[in-house]
Amino acid sequence: MPFATWWRGDPLPDLPPLPELVVERSRDVPLIAQLTKEPEQVITARFEAGHHLYIAFINKQPAAYGWVATQRGRITELHFSFTVAAHTIYLWDFLTLPAWRGHGIYPHLLQAIIRQEQTIERFWIGFAPGNNASERGITKAGFEVVGDFVITPDMQYITALTLFNTGVHARASSAFFQLPVIGEAEMRE
Repeated sequence: MPFATWWRGDPLPDLPPLPELVVERSRDVPLIAQLTKEPEQVITARFEAGHHLYIAFINKQPAAYGWVATQRGRITELHFSFTVAAHTIYLWDFLTLPAWRGHGIYPHLLQAIIRQEQTIERFWIGFAPGNNASERGITKAGFEVVGDFVITPDMQYITALTLFNTGVHARASSAFFQLPVIGEAEMRE
């Protein structure tokens, strides 16, 4: 599972305008439960754990959402959790609703979160291997893909990291995820 990062001071690329887009932080549990198809108790538990949610609206209709972890990040399917340090957040569980895919909403949502989270210095996000649409949206927003998780052969656990370059952003991933680096993966362009 590759991951990417954006740090305060990194460039934010210009995106094509979406004047009808509004991105808001939301605590509307019934709406969030409807969008995410999760029970309201799960949504409430996420808020209690320090997570918050952003919703992208197009013409006042929900079009996409994404969660922000401020205390503890988790990749459930790989039985992995990690502490999120102060002034750092982990972005997770993003979805553009099917009717809105292909409109460039995802990079706008990511940049809106960056702009609204002014006290945050470092943003981290992962994406599923082969999910080219997610990777494109993440990099269009200005994130740098810096590494990948090393996963056990049974695809159950994360054990370490491989890095795609030797830059400071990539090297910082070891401290963020609290995992050792076991080597460099093939360099990415």
